[in-house]
Amino acid sequence: MDSESTTVKKSGMHREEIKKAQRKAAKPLLYVGIVSIVMLFAGLTSAYVVRADNGNWLVFQLPGIVILSTAIIVTSSVSMLLAQRAIKKDNHRLTSIALFITLVLGIAFFFTQYEGWKQLTAQGIYFIGKYSNASGSFLYLIALVHLAHMVGGLLALMVSFTKSLLKRYSSSDYLGLELTAIYWHFLDLLWVYLFLFLYFYR
Repeated sequence: MDSESTTVKKSGMHREEIKKAQRKAAKPLLYVGIVSIVMLFAGLTSAYVVRADNGNWLVFQLPGIVILSTAIIVTSSVSMLLAQRAIKKDNHRLTSIALFITLVLGIAFFFTQYEGWKQLTAQGIYFIGKYSNASGSFLYLIALVHLAHMVGGLLALMVSFTKSLLKRYSSSDYLGLELTAIYWHFLDLLWVYLFLFLYFYR
């Protein structure tokens, strides 16, 4: 019995060590992923600039709803910050409410982006096809790639929201929420950069 007890104890300690190592590596891995995304968009915007300088570039106004999109995603970062502060005080109710608001705003961002694309096609700006232009194609591509990364953010938000409802987070253990917040704030800053880039460089 003593031998079995010792084996179980060692096994439990081993699992705990693995868990600690995974938690320790989580942030660095996230930052590596963020750096790769930054490099991707740096490449896209650089290609945008190079192509624009080659001529045959259509200049057009961005849809007004893009400004609303930007306001929505910035607001979602504010509600995410509220969730981060709330969990540090073990306020589970406020944490869940703030995460839910962030999730709703994230979904609203998707809808405003879609509406913006509809407004662009109404202006005759197409992604591909006979009537497309490189400027419009680049705009759609950049927005689509950003939205693809937003999907990951929304999934992470759903997981964090569910865990918050189940009170899996606490003031001493909220790494999952923190990782979601870091990624979400990054997506927010990335979109602000893209919006300013597309608004001023056309």
